[in-house]
Amino acid sequence: MNKLGTKIAEKRKSRGMTQIEFSERMHVTRQTVSRWEAGTAMPDIDKIGEIADILGVSCDYLLKDEAPESGEEQAKGVGKLLKSLAGKTVRLAFFDEEADIDLFNTPCRITDFEGNWMRVTADTKKGRIEKLIPVSSVLSIEIVKEGN
Repeated sequence: MNKLGTKIAEKRKSRGMTQIEFSERMHVTRQTVSRWEAGTAMPDIDKIGEIADILGVSCDYLLKDEAPESGEEQAKGVGKLLKSLAGKTVRLAFFDEEADIDLFNTPCRITDFEGNWMRVTADTKKGRIEKLIPVSSVLSIEIVKEGN
């Protein structure tokens, strides 16, 4: 098993969930969960936030080798500034190679920060979307005044 697979299996079991119960909550097959846990497949990045929520851990815990389980560690420096943006409506600019077409020039609401990841929601032409994006892909954050 890889570390991500091991962490998923350990946390799933510690919560008393079978692979079938976990797969139903994730809207995937039991075989998919089995492959994640065995390390023969990796979950899509947009599934990581949902996995973290169900297992009660942070995204950083799942994705990093040396990260605490919860995202409750004391925010410092830039982390404290970023956490203050949670709940605010913003426009995000991305580094060229990291551009997110769904969020280009679109007001979105930052709903949460988990370590090096931010969860955002936005109403787009495609409807409401929720994304988990790496903070490192963001060039700048502009706070949008309500009503704009």
